[in-house]
Amino acid sequence: MYKHMARARQYSPMVFHKISRGISASITPDTAMHMLSQHEVEKLCDASQGGLHEIFRNSALAVLTCGNETDDTKAFFSRYQDFDIRLEQRDRGVKLELSHAPSSAFVDGEIIQGIKEHLFSVLRDIIYVHNEIQHNTKFDLLTSNGITNAIFHILRNAEIIHSVEDPHLVVCWGGHSINHVEYQYTKEVGHELGLRGMDICTGCGPGAMKGPMKGAAIAHAKQRIKTGRYVGLTEPGIIAAEAPNPIVNELVILPDIEKRLEAFVRVGHGFIVFPGGVGTFEEILYLLGVLLHPNNADIPFPLIFTGPKNSEEYFHAIDAFIKDTLGPHAAQRYQIVIDDPQRGVYEIKKGIQRVREFRRHTRDAFYFNWHLSIDHEFQKPFHPTHESMSQLALYIDQPAHMLAANLRRAFSGIVAGNVKPHALNAIEHYGPFAIHGESSMMKLMDDLLQSFIKQHRMKIDQQHYTPCYRISS
Repeated sequence: MYKHMARARQYSPMVFHKISRGISASITPDTAMHMLSQHEVEKLCDASQGGLHEIFRNSALAVLTCGNETDDTKAFFSRYQDFDIRLEQRDRGVKLELSHAPSSAFVDGEIIQGIKEHLFSVLRDIIYVHNEIQHNTKFDLLTSNGITNAIFHILRNAEIIHSVEDPHLVVCWGGHSINHVEYQYTKEVGHELGLRGMDICTGCGPGAMKGPMKGAAIAHAKQRIKTGRYVGLTEPGIIAAEAPNPIVNELVILPDIEKRLEAFVRVGHGFIVFPGGVGTFEEILYLLGVLLHPNNADIPFPLIFTGPKNSEEYFHAIDAFIKDTLGPHAAQRYQIVIDDPQRGVYEIKKGIQRVREFRRHTRDAFYFNWHLSIDHEFQKPFHPTHESMSQLALYIDQPAHMLAANLRRAFSGIVAGNVKPHALNAIEHYGPFAIHGESSMMKLMDDLLQSFIKQHRMKIDQQHYTPCYRISS
């Protein structure tokens, strides 16, 4: 809806002025957008009207602080507590009124074009999800098919769904708090992907989410590819800790982490996992759980774990945990490539060729992986609370894909306890999340988490990391 926007217009002193604690500005879209009803405007402006204003404000603030290098969300929102964003309905569309906005989003009185586009992407997705998905009887969000259908429509409305003849979208996962050597490695891999005409999809934040896009952008320029896609998928609960990086040119805000994860596996043609922490391992568990579903046994799905030599310990730890909990057959769904960007990309390219042949044979779409079966347990939103975290079924004697689902929830709760405001507030009042389970599994989980802490992979500011969890058998 907001693609191919023209250069931002000049702002006159009447619509732009710097104030003591930020910038005040009026922002209009460069292209025509659907009119909003008065009811929609009220929902987005009034904090008492269904909570949309808080979601809209926080997501917009994250976009305006593009390049933010912190995952301390409480400190982040405290720093910009005076910021606000309001909508003004006009005859020919809407106008965004910003107050106390971060000055880094502006250059010489103009909002940076990419940030401007992202602001209207936020507006587009929040309105669409609220009106057309959550309050539409056409989508049964209590069923697996209904959820998948809703995700397709969200992505299609955001113009992420492209009818392509050649699959080439590579999803890259990894941590936002990786070290410099690991970051450079992600750029090298992205560069190799870009030289081969691959596009990049990530969680849109910094670190391993930015590096592959940066490398691919340079490679696309070398190959004179002017249509390179740098897709960022995020959700309101994580966007402040992983603010969209400047390279993202297609941004989508999914309603929750589960729909975000499903969107990745539906649109991606190959997956590369770089070093990360608990969030990256949550993504790995989600993906392996999906691939371990019996219906997906024969579906080609290229998955590479890769990093420089100094990240070998990280991949050794997660590989051992996967084999000890989900079983050796789970480890057969991925390859580990250390310190060899070209080989990693070569394996992805071979895997995508198998994807191409399989989808042609089964007549499945190149642009959306309808054939993949995703159990409803992987789609139901998990809300980490002290009660829900303590009641997770963490024991070996259950189907591997269901164990993966429950382990994914446990790590999702730790992610929330590290960066998400609602979980941070709960832990501040009631103490760390208690995680209970089979003693052997709790020992494995504790060892893995301790290795993350030792390798400084839990948070960006890790000088004095205090665990948000307590493990007991």
